[in-house]
Amino acid sequence: MKLFHTADWHLGKLVQGVNMTEDQQYTLAQLIADIETERPDAVIIAGDLYDRAVPPAEAVQLLDSILETIVLQLKVPVLAIAGNHDSPSRLNFGSNLMRASGLHIVGELTYPLEPIVMRDGDGEVHFHLVPYAEPGKVRHLFGDERIRTHNDAMGKITEAIRAKMDPQARHVLVGHAFVTPQGEARDNTSDSERPLSIGGAEHVSAEHFRGFAYTALGHLHQAHHVGSGTIRYAGSPLKYSISEEHHRKGYLIVELDREGNSHIEKRELIPRRDMRTVEGRIEEIERHRINEDYVFVRLLDEAPVLSPMERIRSVYPNAMHVERKTPVAGLGGEAAAAANGRAKMDDLSLFQAFYYEVRGTVLPPETEQLFVETLQELRQEEGERDEAAEAYHDGVRAV
Repeated sequence: MKLFHTADWHLGKLVQGVNMTEDQQYTLAQLIADIETERPDAVIIAGDLYDRAVPPAEAVQLLDSILETIVLQLKVPVLAIAGNHDSPSRLNFGSNLMRASGLHIVGELTYPLEPIVMRDGDGEVHFHLVPYAEPGKVRHLFGDERIRTHNDAMGKITEAIRAKMDPQARHVLVGHAFVTPQGEARDNTSDSERPLSIGGAEHVSAEHFRGFAYTALGHLHQAHHVGSGTIRYAGSPLKYSISEEHHRKGYLIVELDREGNSHIEKRELIPRRDMRTVEGRIEEIERHRINEDYVFVRLLDEAPVLSPMERIRSVYPNAMHVERKTPVAGLGGEAAAAANGRAKMDDLSLFQAFYYEVRGTVLPPETEQLFVETLQELRQEEGERDEAAEAYHDGVRAV
């Protein structure tokens, strides 16, 4: 059985205020062309179809057009799940009706977990679609008060799946999580990925996926495998932050044989515009040829540069950011290094360091919990405000 594994489309994504819809359409058209040529048995989309719970109209239209082409015109089934950026209820709407046409989309986690069964010349393949769900949701669904972290939740879900596995079939799990070899952090993240939780509770152990012929994952934007080569992230089809500058974007072609062994090939997608760093003095940069790429410019000038973005955009009209590569003013080497180190800390680590500097003691557990709860509330409110603002602007544009 041949599968196309893709994830993290983030339709409707804004990068530095730039709408990426046209770039997404350009890149995903290549995926559709490959589907038409190679005729896979199914296409997997492992979460984050949209970039936000309330996507803009053009993102909805683009997804509708892509799914119509793959499912109705090319007659290739699609297996998709909600990611942490998606609205589970919105993706779930009409799923029972669409299933008959070959679109299997799961937004809400339900129990009991029923697989999607497909067949090839070697027998059945059972697809277990596990959408993103908060640990509290899984705790309530299974009635297990011991579930407190994402690792606990995934362990409970996969335990329930294995309990009902047909030993004669091959099994594929589709999930959206931060999976690492032993459930610890690994440096495969990028700036465009929204944390699933705070303080390390988002990490899921790869041990939970034993027994599956292949595990198709979404959430991390860099394509890679975790532990066993059968646990894979396809990565996002486009670069969504400068931290992904050196990623090779694309999707995975997975072929399962009779015994469930997998042959995996990475297929790259060519972007409409690359995203990269440009470094140099302003006079050198102004001598470059005009280029349409999305660039983040690092100026090496020691003297102040007047109107730097305007000057850079005369050469790079889609420049997204400009900064000066200079030491932190007034700080020596060690102090500057410390300041730069703090700039790279996550919110909890930064608050822990701040608390220690001010109080001279480590952050007490009860204070840490209060900080985490408050920060999560603020992030949720910020997300709701962003969605409300986008809906308002959509309304204004419609008028």
